[in-house]
Amino acid sequence: MISVLCGGVGAARFLRALALVFDPGDTEAVINTGDDTVMHGLTICPDLDTITYTLADEIDPVRGWGLAGESWNAMAALGRFDSVKPSGSGAALTWFNLGDRDLATHMYRTARLAEGASLSVTSGEIAQAFGVVQRLLPMSDQPVSTMVTLAADHAEVSFQEYFVKRQHAVAVETVRFRGAETARLTEQAAHSLRTATVVVIAPSNPLVSIAPIRSLAGVDQILADRRSSVVAISPIVGGAALKGPADRMLTELGYEPTVVGVATLYASVAEALVIDPLDAHLAPDIVRAGMRPVIVPSVMSSPAISAQLARVAVAAGGMSI
Repeated sequence: MISVLCGGVGAARFLRALALVFDPGDTEAVINTGDDTVMHGLTICPDLDTITYTLADEIDPVRGWGLAGESWNAMAALGRFDSVKPSGSGAALTWFNLGDRDLATHMYRTARLAEGASLSVTSGEIAQAFGVVQRLLPMSDQPVSTMVTLAADHAEVSFQEYFVKRQHAVAVETVRFRGAETARLTEQAAHSLRTATVVVIAPSNPLVSIAPIRSLAGVDQILADRRSSVVAISPIVGGAALKGPADRMLTELGYEPTVVGVATLYASVAEALVIDPLDAHLAPDIVRAGMRPVIVPSVMSSPAISAQLARVAVAAGGMSI
């Protein structure tokens, strides 16, 4: 069994790469829920949905999120209420765009949660409805919210306001995970991390995609206890993030915006760090940071490259291919 710590597009693409080489039924994904939010009374789980849609081969290939072939009638219709909405009202927000088909997922999730189903159970039902074979495990059934303090005015905003509304174009001062002190890693996720043959930390933002999972009590201890079979894949290639603001956030929060900065964050819980040949010259610095560098093309630009990355990453954790 392969367990993968996941957040967003990079993780979704790596899980798809794993399916090219290994039985999808032998993969479990422990997924960040710190990005989750409520919009229009609906519970939205961006990372869970991106991973579900990608593995179902229904993701929008251009945006990298949402469903392919979407329409946007509901969002457009909300514009009708702009002229009557009181100042400061949170009704009819349109900065967080939700497609018409995507809304159905959120409607089902919200209704099931209202009936008393856990997020874990509901996520399994949604994955099954989309024909996803991999086991998708939310990190917690209790809410955890990634909160970002902006450097310019010290205002604290939700991750989605930072990432979507402000287009992650503003500097970050601090990040915290509200609710992590009381939320619990689910039993299914804990079992996955403890018993998998290898644990892979996907090429996701280490500060806002993987860190929320690690903020839960016991996660780092589980990983540290089996560190020799934990492998991380750097989301930074050639000093830049493949997608999103990971490189800028590393700098803003005091880390080197390279694979060395990634190694600094993961050295206590993972023995090996997979890096692209573009960063091979930094291998000695990764060793000094406390990790073993594993060099292989890591930009998943073709099925062949993706499959090779999956093989190498899993083998780096000691699993026989």
